[in-house]
Amino acid sequence: MNTMTEAAPVRPIEPTSYHVKEGNQGIALKIKDFKLWYGQSQALHGIDMEIQKGQVTALIGPSGCGKSTLLRSLNRMNDLIDELKIDGRIDVGDFDMYGPGVDVIALRKRMGMVFQKPNPFAMSIYDNVVYPLRVDGVTKKSILDEVCERSLRSAAIWDEVKDRLNESALGMSGGQQQRLCIARGIASDPEVLLMDEPCSALDPIATAKIEELISQLRGQYTIVIVTHNMQQAARVSDNTGFMYLGRLIEYGATDTIFTKPHKEQTHDYVTGRFG
Repeated sequence: MNTMTEAAPVRPIEPTSYHVKEGNQGIALKIKDFKLWYGQSQALHGIDMEIQKGQVTALIGPSGCGKSTLLRSLNRMNDLIDELKIDGRIDVGDFDMYGPGVDVIALRKRMGMVFQKPNPFAMSIYDNVVYPLRVDGVTKKSILDEVCERSLRSAAIWDEVKDRLNESALGMSGGQQQRLCIARGIASDPEVLLMDEPCSALDPIATAKIEELISQLRGQYTIVIVTHNMQQAARVSDNTGFMYLGRLIEYGATDTIFTKPHKEQTHDYVTGRFG
């Protein structure tokens, strides 16, 4: 008697459902058939998406779905990982950021980064903000002072710290430290601000301040945010990409993703049926 069970049919991979809310500033980043491997393990499968300039784009999906890997691919932070291999392209402006001869340091200056946990340097608040300029060789105090104030104002923290700029940043609260890191991230005037779960280590009050700040920065910067908090994605973003098992399942206007998604997998995730 044959005791072998018949294997379940493999579900075909459907093309990404794509229905984004287009902005009026054009496209900041164009990702075309992007794939990434860590050694033999493929983490990203044929990602295609256009990130609108001046808008907030959220990446959601269960843990391990590839959203942070994709985010870190946007400023080539993954280059630091051994046995990394990529295929496809990511265009910023008119060039492929993974093309030959690209100045990776110059590229990262165009892509500000805010990490999951606040990471202020062990130096003064002032020195934290102007650090990117000093690395570039800027020494004129009037320029540093101007950038410091402008960045802290943009990060909605100037009034809280203007009288203690020479104090250590390590003495600030967690929420203040994260806003300081945002100020540092925008001090060099990047085109894109990448945020990898910027509120996951913060309390609800600090989280609300970061979300308000993201809304205030909309239009000035292109923002890409990875978040596990679907309510947060719904509150702050214009477009949302839902990722699963290294694939972009659906990418569209946030209102549509959370109320009338085009894909059953997206619907199941945003309604809490899996993930």
